[in-house]
Amino acid sequence: MNNTSHPQVMVYTTPSCPDCRLLKDWLEREAIAFEERDLTDPEIMAQAKARTGVRVAPITLVQDQVFYGTFAAQKPGLVHALGLGPAAADKSAQ
Repeated sequence: MNNTSHPQVMVYTTPSCPDCRLLKDWLEREAIAFEERDLTDPEIMAQAKARTGVRVAPITLVQDQVFYGTFAAQKPGLVHALGLGPAAADKSAQ
């Protein structure tokens, strides 16, 4: 994925996390480029904790904004931070 019209996105995930999968699927449907990091790697987990203060998956960084918790909890903030607007939020709820 490579869409330069949106801010830089970093997603910290774990392989078995259902909300991580939902988040990544949604980003892909919206054609939002993102970098993924695996929180099962102790070094990555330490980096994420130091950077965000959070130890749950998924963690999403949009430039300097931090979103965490369930995908449903993150989505409204992500829509706003990514400049997607209400139409994108409605489309992805389907």
